[in-house]
Amino acid sequence: QLVESGGGLVQAGESLRLSCTASGRTPMGWFRRAPGKEREFVAAIDRTGSTILYGDDVKGRFTFSRADGNDTVYLQMDMLRPEDTAVYYCAVGRGRFSGRFSENYSVWGQGTQVTVSS
Repeated sequence: QLVESGGGLVQAGESLRLSCTASGRTPMGWFRRAPGKEREFVAAIDRTGSTILYGDDVKGRFTFSRADGNDTVYLQMDMLRPEDTAVYYCAVGRGRFSGRFSENYSVWGQGTQVTVSS
């Protein structure tokens, strides 16, 4: 079971931080789905936090990390743009690192809405 939090409404250029807590220290990923669009890969992290992969649209603006000592991961989103508006989903991966493909993830959160106004 996943518990997500941190979505909201912000203006362009502002920041938000999403959190997701899983049961156990597993590889994790963030995906998003904007209205009328397909689900898009945002970022992935391995069990230790030493390997991180970002989608091209968020590279340099978003930071994916995991907390020491617990099963929570964070997605720090800076310099937000209106095109970042979407429902963001946290997911639990398989193996050591699950990468950018959604079929590598087995458990999905309920999603949290992020809205960026211009």
